[in-house]
Amino acid sequence: MKNKQDHFEVLRKINNNPNSTQRELAKELGFSLGKLNYCLKALKNKGLVKIDNFTKNPHKLNYMYVLTPKGISEKTKLTLNFMKRKMKEYDDLKKELK
Repeated sequence: MKNKQDHFEVLRKINNNPNSTQRELAKELGFSLGKLNYCLKALKNKGLVKIDNFTKNPHKLNYMYVLTPKGISEKTKLTLNFMKRKMKEYDDLKKELK
């Protein structure tokens, strides 16, 4: 469950800013670089993220992360599941308060 939540957060951040560096993404997500790298590799292996390096960069240190069509679909599915969970939590809390 936690893994899916982490993947959802990474997909969401990449979708919002594909030019973010790993350090920026890790900081925004509250992840270590190692955890972010692990998540990115898992998402790439699942075909959800494409990782390209800037060919004109002589240092080849900058990468761009792009959601694949499969990644966009997965992000949408995870978003819907997240919203359903939150709505259920809200309904449960509402019942408790009555």
